[in-house]
Amino acid sequence: MQRVGSVLLEQLLNADHGGHRGQRMACADGHQAEFIDYRPKQLQTILGMVRIERAYYHCAACPAERRGIIPKDQELDVAGTSFSPGLRRLMARVGAQEAFATASRDLAELAGVVVPSKTIERTAAAAGAAAEQANQAERAAILAGRVQPIAPASRLYLAMDGTGVPAVPKDTAGRPGKGPDGRARTREAKLGCVFTQTRFDDAGWPVRDPDSTTYVGAIEPVEAFGPRLHAEAVRRGLQHATTVIVLGDGAPWIWNRADMDFPGAVQIVDLYHAREHLALVARLAFGSAREAATAWIAARRDDLDAGDIEGIVTEIRHLARRHPKVRQELRKEAEYFDTNKLRMCYKHFRARGFFVGSGVIEAGCKTVIGQRLKQSGMRWTVNAANAVIALRCRLLSNRWEDLWRAVA
Repeated sequence: MQRVGSVLLEQLLNADHGGHRGQRMACADGHQAEFIDYRPKQLQTILGMVRIERAYYHCAACPAERRGIIPKDQELDVAGTSFSPGLRRLMARVGAQEAFATASRDLAELAGVVVPSKTIERTAAAAGAAAEQANQAERAAILAGRVQPIAPASRLYLAMDGTGVPAVPKDTAGRPGKGPDGRARTREAKLGCVFTQTRFDDAGWPVRDPDSTTYVGAIEPVEAFGPRLHAEAVRRGLQHATTVIVLGDGAPWIWNRADMDFPGAVQIVDLYHAREHLALVARLAFGSAREAATAWIAARRDDLDAGDIEGIVTEIRHLARRHPKVRQELRKEAEYFDTNKLRMCYKHFRARGFFVGSGVIEAGCKTVIGQRLKQSGMRWTVNAANAVIALRCRLLSNRWEDLWRAVA
């Protein structure tokens, strides 16, 4: 069937007499280019190899690198490549989903398309770069008010987090890290998501709207990431939402961006992240005394659920006075709770039916970033990682078709 299809496709592609435009045609600069001859090209498609004839024109007035003109290549979107647009799209998708070598084997097994893993890698990188260009163009249009926002639900949630991506040495050189030698082995990818909530389950817990989560992300400074997430929130109806909630852990950069980009939004520190800090305090103060640590954590978790953050701060500072060897660490934990106390009013937040956990973005870090970019033995350049992240954000946001319409 594929062989029959490739024969029919080849006949169709050659039905226009090679894209002949007469003896002369205007080039991009308005000069007159002369027809020289027909030149063949082997094109690999989803159906197999096809041979196409293309009219070749020469413009003597243009710079040397632009004198050759093949209008048919432009029309078929195969200029500078021997792969059809459909096959490039297929390679980009599998390259975004799995390791390039695995993607090569799967294409051969499932589609009968044989392409080397390096070709899939290059194609995915090019598609990801095109996706990022489309993202930037869309962001500019959104912030300029040229894009009609999606009608929001009454509650619009925003969440952001960071996760390390294993990077090649040239992209970590000079950066401090957590390794024994103090050198970095990873680069932080920042990920943001937007989702809505309109209903509750039978027990009264909030339920995320199905298929409402969209992602944006990249390895980039927070100053660049902030506008990226803000534009996505605007596209999703930020300016018309009744209530906006920002979820995150205790990282200061998250709340700095929330204050800057989403003023007036409800800010909530992930409850489970706060509980992890309580467990850390117990380990520091009680060491191997498990019963004492367990009892202390249980009491403080009750305080946390009740929103008594000042009581927790008082208890931690009391422990700091009793344990001078870990005093600085305990004071740091007390400061963490004191700084975020208005973001930890969990009893109040639950009464209003808000999510109090950032599980959506933490799961996103695993699915969008981890499953593809943090497999065993992987090391990425920043550019290659960002290309794959751009593709995966589109794919997992159910915006894959939007991407190909934008870059077509």
